[in-house]
Amino acid sequence: MDKVICKNCSAENTTRSKYCKYCGYELPKVEIVSEDNNIPEKKNGKSDNKKKIAGIVAIGVITFFITFSIAFYSVQYLFPNHSIDNDMMSVASGINKTCPIMVDSETRLDNTIALPDKVFQYNYTLVNMDKSDVDTLSMKNYLEPIIINLVKSSPQMEFQRDNKWTLNYCYKDKNGLHLLMLVIKPEMYAE
Repeated sequence: MDKVICKNCSAENTTRSKYCKYCGYELPKVEIVSEDNNIPEKKNGKSDNKKKIAGIVAIGVITFFITFSIAFYSVQYLFPNHSIDNDMMSVASGINKTCPIMVDSETRLDNTIALPDKVFQYNYTLVNMDKSDVDTLSMKNYLEPIIINLVKSSPQMEFQRDNKWTLNYCYKDKNGLHLLMLVIKPEMYAE
């Protein structure tokens, strides 16, 4: 190990010491010479500071990516309905490509809408009926059990059943006036 001589008391100290261990006098600064090129190496110089800053920046970047990843996957885990909403929009878009379409001689499917909270709406027009001629209570009592049975048993409704969608069936008369909205909730069609 290299030694440094104190100029005050002539005691030997290690090169790591800043002050003399015997008299407390400040020791001269020592430059360590590299054996390869006899080029002095500075201790605790600017290059060390740059390395520290680079290390801190690297740790910051890594911490950011870890935090971002945890946050992203947490949101995906905690709010999985995003994919269900996309599925609902895809189903609505697919059906709407064929609309308007006559379901029977009285009923036309105009379009479908994917709504928030897993609600899917079918919009129908009763093409030969006028609002003044329709008993909406009788219509509801007639249509609701038929629609519930259809949702329970139709293979085409399996995806909706499995994902527990609320299904709205909105009916208008031939003039576009609202007649009736049937709301079929999952507990109504669950087996």
